[in-house]
Formats: sequence, structure tokens, C-alpha cells
Amino acid sequence: MWEQILPGLRIKLFMTLVLGVVYPLAMTGISQALFHRQANGSLIKVGDKVIGSDLIGQLFTKPQYFLPRPSAAGKDGYDATASGGSNYGPTNQKLIDRVKASVDQFRKDNPDYQGPIPADLVTTSASGLDPHLSPDSAKAQSPRVAKARGATVDQMQRLIAQFTEGPDLGFLGEPRVNVLRLNLALDQQFPRK
Repeated sequence: MWEQILPGLRIKLFMTLVLGVVYPLAMTGISQALFHRQANGSLIKVGDKVIGSDLIGQLFTKPQYFLPRPSAAGKDGYDATASGGSNYGPTNQKLIDRVKASVDQFRKDNPDYQGPIPADLVTTSASGLDPHLSPDSAKAQSPRVAKARGATVDQMQRLIAQFTEGPDLGFLGEPRVNVLRLNLALDQQFPRK
């Protein structure tokens, strides 16, 4: 009986050590050596203080900031421990009501913008923690932010262009703007009044 059990136990112990200890340590070491910033969460610091990450959206509510996409992550949104979308289908009344409320709120907050509202300003992302907006969504908020900062819309447009990232590898995805980085630049270039 032990002749049959011992080989299985040895294999289990060996695989546990290799896949449960050696492999994770090797991957962690390689990640830390080659991709230190990314392996540690792509954190954004101001001075010595960590204020966010390039990868996780944050809620901004003041009119002098560009606002991110709506979030369905957690009770009040932007809860990284409850990442996920609403999973409502396009005919679900709760989704329709939430989008209508988002449109009404956007129109109330941005009375100077009269164009069509970009979809990512009124719809949530799959994770609920998307740190990016489309350049059109940032531009739609430019008049409000410019007014609150005592700047011109042209200055806001140039700042948005400066922080617009192209598609990955030149063809994967769409152009996008990291909201946290854009708002940090606002605080540096156009201090709050």
C-alpha cells in the first residue's frame, strides 16, 4: 500500500514547493527587478505621499476638477474591494433610470456644454474603477473646470491634449485621459481659487 501512496505524496510535496513557493518567488523577483513601479501598483506620489494609482479610478466631486466615469463598484462607487459593474442589461429599468439621472446631473453641472454627452460620462465601466475618460468626455467638462479655475477653455483643451494617451502599441484601444493625472496637473498649473 505505501508503495503506491509514497510516490503520490512525493509528487504532491515537490509540486507544492515548485508551484507554491519557487515559482511565485521567482515571478515576484523578476517583476520587482524589471517592472518595479508596475509590480507595486503604479502608484502616483506627490512628494512622499501616495495619492492614488494610474490603474484605479477615484471619485472627484468638486466643480474645479474633471469628473471620472460613474462607478457601480460598491455602495457609493469607487470601492476597490467591490470592483464590478452593475450587470444591468440595456432594457433594465434601473440602468435606464441611472443613465437618465447621470445625464440630468451632467447637464446641471455643465450648463455651458450643449453638445451630445459622450457615453463614458453616463455609463459605468466593467470594473467600476476605470481611471480614464475619453478625450471628448474631458473636453465636455472643460467649460465648467475653466470657469472654476479662472482659466480659459482653450487652456483646458491644451491640457487635455497634453495628457491624452494614444492607443497601446499604436493600435490597441482608444485614446484616453487619466483623470487623476489630469487633475494633478490642474492643481499645479491652475491653482484653485
